[in-house]
Amino acid sequence: MAPDRDLPPLIADEREMLRAYLDYQRATLAIKCDGLAEEDLRRAAAPPSTLSLLGLVRHMAEVERAWFRRIIDGQDIPLVWSDRGDFQVAYDVRGAGAEEAFAAWRAEIGHSRRIERQAASLDVTGYLAKADAKVSLRRAMVHLIDEYARHNGHADLIREAVDGTVGF
Repeated sequence: MAPDRDLPPLIADEREMLRAYLDYQRATLAIKCDGLAEEDLRRAAAPPSTLSLLGLVRHMAEVERAWFRRIIDGQDIPLVWSDRGDFQVAYDVRGAGAEEAFAAWRAEIGHSRRIERQAASLDVTGYLAKADAKVSLRRAMVHLIDEYARHNGHADLIREAVDGTVGF
């Protein structure tokens, strides 16, 4: 059974709109992965690319962790799968388990939601080391929406190559 996915509201304040669009994109990735066996989640759609649905889930766990826990909340923690800060490691699914990947992704989403809800406003800032600059929670949320939307386009193509399923 496919996960529920609510359409974002047509009218809402800025924070609720950002929150709703981010949750919509998260749910879209879950739907693209729903009902597939682990071997299908590992399958790359377009060799020589190794990009797979499982790799996307692992990557988005890293992105959630980096932007919300490390950047906005200032936690001094490594990425989930790379102690060197290499986001590409998440795409290597050789030996990776789907259960572990989805558990990590769901956990990071939970942390992200908690951090966002506890923030006094969208103007709360964290530190983005690669830019040596402050970055707002607003910007982090927009970045995550953008990141999910781009990768959900990849997920559309991968899912279609795996079993012919299109749409959602």
